[in-house]
Parts: sequence; C-alpha cells; structure tokens
Amino acid sequence: MRLTIKATGFELTPALQTEIEKKFSGLDKYLQRWDKDNAAFLEIEVAKTTQHHNKGQVFYAEANLTLPNTELLRIEETNYDLHTAI
Repeated sequence: MRLTIKATGFELTPALQTEIEKKFSGLDKYLQRWDKDNAAFLEIEVAKTTQHHNKGQVFYAEANLTLPNTELLRIEETNYDLHTAI
C-alpha cells in the first residue's frame, strides 16, 4: 500500500508522521486481496481547521483509500484533539 500524508495549517512533525503510519499500517493485512503490485493508495490529510480560536472542533483528519477497479473509500473526523481525530 502506498501512503501519502499531508498537513494543512501546521507542520507535520516526524513524530506525528510516525504515529499516522503506525495507526494505518494495520490496513495492510485487510488489503492483500486488492493490493497486487502495491496498487492500493492511501491519502491522509490532517489539518487545523481554524486559526482564530482554540476551542471546539479545531482539527480535521481525512483518509481516502483508492483500490484498483473499485470506488474510493473515505473517512473523515473533526475533534478538538488532533490525535483523537486521527
């Protein structure tokens, strides 16, 4: 599975990148059926949704999984804590 991580509104630290990779690495065992020749593609975006306040649902995480010959699978979450949103 190919993986791309994008951060919007803040810097993607190596520790955060490692955490995201670890969290989504479990998908590999479920994708073996479709992931011939590394064809599955997972795009993850984490973002800070606002700059003007620090309360409420400030962080956003989205994952888009593209499998060969199928539709796009997508999930998204917003939360006040980035790690919880991921």
